[in-house]
Parts: sequence; C-alpha cells; structure tokens
Amino acid sequence: MKRIMKKNKIFSMVLALAFGAGAAFTSCVDTDSSLVDFNPQLNSPNDTVFSLLGIMNKMQVVADRTIILGEMRGELSSATEAATTDLKELADFTATVENRYNAPEDYYAVIQNCNYYIAHADTMLALRGEKVFIREYAAVKAFRAWTYLQLAIYYGKVPFFTRPLMTEVEADPSRYPFYDVKQVCEYFIPDLEPYVETDFPLAGNDRYFIPVRALLGDLCLWAGRYREAAQYYHDYLTHPDKPLAPAGNMEAYWGNYEFKSHSSSYSSTTDLAGIRMETSEYDGVVSRLGDVLNSTEDNRYYFEMTSSQSLLELSQAQRYVMVYTDPTTNLRDTISPGENTIYNDSRERGDLRLCSNVRTTYTASRDDYSEDFQTVVRFPVTSNSSFLSEIPLYRLSSIYLRMAEAYNRAGLPESAFAILKYGLSDGTVSKYVSADEQKRAGNLLTWSPYNFITQDMSSTSTTTVNTEGIHSYGCGESYADTLYVIPEGLATHEDSILFVEDKICDEMALEQSFLGQRFGDLQRIALRRDDTDFLARKIAGRAGKDSFNTELYGRLSDRSNWYLPLE
Repeated sequence: MKRIMKKNKIFSMVLALAFGAGAAFTSCVDTDSSLVDFNPQLNSPNDTVFSLLGIMNKMQVVADRTIILGEMRGELSSATEAATTDLKELADFTATVENRYNAPEDYYAVIQNCNYYIAHADTMLALRGEKVFIREYAAVKAFRAWTYLQLAIYYGKVPFFTRPLMTEVEADPSRYPFYDVKQVCEYFIPDLEPYVETDFPLAGNDRYFIPVRALLGDLCLWAGRYREAAQYYHDYLTHPDKPLAPAGNMEAYWGNYEFKSHSSSYSSTTDLAGIRMETSEYDGVVSRLGDVLNSTEDNRYYFEMTSSQSLLELSQAQRYVMVYTDPTTNLRDTISPGENTIYNDSRERGDLRLCSNVRTTYTASRDDYSEDFQTVVRFPVTSNSSFLSEIPLYRLSSIYLRMAEAYNRAGLPESAFAILKYGLSDGTVSKYVSADEQKRAGNLLTWSPYNFITQDMSSTSTTTVNTEGIHSYGCGESYADTLYVIPEGLATHEDSILFVEDKICDEMALEQSFLGQRFGDLQRIALRRDDTDFLARKIAGRAGKDSFNTELYGRLSDRSNWYLPLE
C-alpha cells in the first residue's frame, strides 16, 4: 500500500503539515511522521528555540542520503557486490520513484517546516533592545536555502514555494513554478544577504548550523556569480572574529626520505558544520552510513560502497615530493619515491590520502564474515556502535577548494592555483601571482596579518602560522614540485582557466572522497562549460581506464538522466 501511495504522489512528502488541531490534505500529501509541533504564534524565545530544534531533527532524516546521493552518482565510489539494489541503481542512474533513496518528501519536510517558521516567527520582538529571534530566524533561512539547493542538484527542476502550505488547494504542486539550480540560487542570494553578519543561535554547538557566508559562496558559485562567490569565501575564511587557516585538515605524509612508513592526522577544525545525529535508536534518528561504508559487526563486514578504480588511478598518478636535507652533503634537495620503492600497500603510490582514509586491515575471525574489510576513516565507528554522531556538510578544505574554483572563474587562475600548490599568504601572492592579476584581484588577495595566514611553507621561519597548498595534504611539499605548475605557453587566458579548473576538479576528488560532494562538483563544472561529455565521461570511467562503461556513458549523454525522477 505504501509503495502504491508513493507512485500517486509527486513528492511522496509532507507538503503541508498539520499544526495545532490538524488539517485535511489530498492524497498527494503524506502527513505521517512529518510534524514539527509549533506554537502557531512563535512569539516567545522558547517557541523559536524548540521549533528550530524540530527543524534540525528533520535535517537528520536527510543526512545519510545527502552523502550517498552525492557519492554514489559520482565516479569516486563504486557499489560492492553486497550493495543493495537501490544503491546499484543510483550508481547506474536507473533509480525509479521506488528507490529508497529517492525520497524528496524528506527534503520538502524540512522546507515546509522552515516556511512555517519564517512566516510566523516575530523577528521584531525585542528583549532589552535585542531582536531575540534573529539568530534562529537566520539559521532557519540557511537550512531552507541549503535544502532547496540539494533538491535542485539531485532533481534538476523542483516545485518551488516559500510559504507554508496549509490547505488541500495549497498542497497542489501544479500551482508552483519549477526552479532549476540557478533559479534556486538567484532567489536565495538576496534572501540570505541581510543575515551575513548574524551570529549562530545560542542553542547547541555552532557546528550544527550552516554558516551563511559559506552558503552564499556556494549559491553564487552555482549561479555563475564568481566574483561574489570568491568574496564570500574570502570573507568567511578571513573573518576577524574567527579566521580559518587551511592547516589542520587530514594530512598524510611519509615519515622520512626512506619512504618506509607514512602517517596521517586529523584535527578538530576539519569539520566546520554538520548534522548532529542521535547515537541511540531509542533517542531518534540515527545514521546508518557507517554500515554502508565500513565493515561492522552489524553488517558482518559486508560494506556496500568502496573507492572506485578511477579514484585509485587518479591517486596513483600523482607525484609525491619531499624536501629533505641530504645526510651526505648537508644540502637541501627534493626527493620522490623511486620505482624500486617497496610499498606495504600498492595504494601508497602517489597521493597518500586514499590509503590513509580507506583502511583494509582485516580482523574478523568468523567464517560467516566477509573476507574483505574496509574502514573509512572519515566516518569512524566504534566497536559497540555503528552509528555516526555527525554527518559533515562543510569541511575546511572544501571551502578552500570552492574558493579556488571561484577565484579561477573570476579570472584569477594564478591565485586559484596558489591555493592548491602553495597556500594563500602574503609571501605566496608576492612570489607567484603576477602584478597584473594582483591588481585585478584587489581585496581578494588582501587580509589582516593578524587574522589570516602570514607566510608560505618555503620560509624557514617558524614564528608565525604556516599555510600550505591543499595538494600537500597527500603529495608532500607541493610548493617544491617543479612539475606541478601551470604550463607556459598556453594560448589564451581561458586556456589557463580551464587547465586550473581541471586541477581543482582532481584535487576535489583526492581531498573530498566519500563526503557527498562529487556529483555536485561534476555537475556544476559540466553546466558551466556547457559540456555534457565532461560529466558523462568521468562517471562512465568509474571502473578505470580499461573498463569504460559505454552504456552508462550513453545514458548520461542525455542530461535529463542526470537527475532522479520526481514521479
């Protein structure tokens, strides 16, 4: 019966919610388990706080799916033999409305609750001269914009409404326009701009709210407003109250020039924003992503997603460079692992992030367990629970990479490439960005020395905060790699931009695997270039250069097949 109902609904969702005594809805509306119980007036601080927490609960429902849809439909992940049919359909772009991951109703439940909140919260109510609801109001607006952006990425064109739907007539989707991703972004940019300086709510950890500046950067990036996107990312990273230097993400590196062992590390500053999940099924919505990505007791080690051959080939194609002091001559030089290097794991060849993030050490001893083993370090699970406490939405390195993308398309390829190779600092700008580009960049290449990065990695000084290029997270001291450069002699400035964009795309793959970003990244670049082949060829090459999927390529050559069906 439930499946039949789903076919008859354009969303299979809660377009309208029953508040208070309840309301009657059409068969297009599923009212089951969709309510956030609001005070209709929302005229006290407690009302707004509790209602905000209810919206955050709705965000929990879409958390796992956001990662899975973004990864399984890219080229960096593959479905294993143990994967469910639903996951395999996502990977093959053959998912129907019956697919468990094709549930736009859950995103619209977030939107409906946000719409109701925004329509009813009295943002003018003041306590001792302060607008007591403004922080919650801004947070809800950010949740709504983010949710609509996800819908547009996954579904192409989606019914768009910004008022709460409270009657059967209002719940008719034919009454509303269908917006594509650019239209969604163009609506929410001015909607969010007034709240760019608004602080996060005091309820809960700041990491559970979406930073408005970073989200505005994303919206402008998708809308093709690259200079504005670059400015928002720049201002977010260099904000006087909370500057964010790129150091501190996961970095993998060889211990010494003998290349016998490597190390990796995480920092608490890696994740900037995420969706807080429950850690017990009895408390509410828990994440099942750990069982999909990892070998656990619950899945008897039969994980369902793994890194693709395409990602492996890209990783092994990178060049690792180490700056070292020759013990014989006492001179500084560079060195890379040689052809005769003996690796513990073949994945150690090239970039070290893949082998550091995806562990394969097998520890099971029972016959009914899978003989394969996988732990995705970015989504760790404990021995007594496979439930993840948080699903990341924004990571520090991701912000830097999107900033590089925006700088590049704003006509600043040298600055964008500096983010990859050197890290942005006064020193790297003066050395590696031409005077002409510095002039065109203006304040995008300026920041206070007191709240941002102040030197480049090639300096011998250790008295100030270092920075490094994102490429160094897995490829050693990339500033010293003489082959990792923008080629001289490119015919046009546009050629330089395209070259750097390809490098940014590769770096996004190396740095962001399993984070749910890949399909969106490929789609955004393909749409910008008006190049269907760009996305189709990469995803069809998921199984590696020797196993190109011509059937999948043909399917993705039709842009309508990029998106999940709404009905």
